Amino acid sequence: MIDQSVVVFIAYGTNVLMDQVPERQSLPYIIAQLKSHSINVCKFSRLWLSSAWPDPNDPPYRNAILKAHTALAPAAVLAYLHVLEAEAGRVRDHRANAPRTLDLDLIAHGDAVIDTDGLVLPHPRAHDRAFVMGPLSEIEPDWMHPVLGKTAAELYATATVARDAHPLPA
Repeated sequence: MIDQSVVVFIAYGTNVLMDQVPERQSLPYIIAQLKSHSINVCKFSRLWLSSAWPDPNDPPYRNAILKAHTALAPAAVLAYLHVLEAEAGRVRDHRANAPRTLDLDLIAHGDAVIDTDGLVLPHPRAHDRAFVMGPLSEIEPDWMHPVLGKTAAELYATATVARDAHPLPA
């Protein structure tokens, strides 16, 4: 049997605790749900903390990066991430970067470069966000951005958004 899986990177973030069933936004729960949907997490970063962006008066974020293998198409992975967000009480509204119970972003799907309505890969702003590139460089410092040709470590060093991002103590 030929393995048709690709490596995907998923960004995890949360800055609002759910009133009901808060475990649905926990990292272990998300990892288990991804596995049950054929997105097999093989590595994940520590949780990182950063001020909310763009409004630092909002609650701070906890972020992580997950590395997984899947045979699912990029659109299918993204659709399932949106299902998990909705189960965790996320409501999508007109406010970009608003506080949220759960934020799951598909950062990369193999070396795919896609720009369609609703799906852009690699994630169009990940390279400039320290709360993404920091955790990614923690687990895969040599990951190469398929468009920019720079490693995760190089992108983390030059990220301008959320420079205060740092790993939480274990």
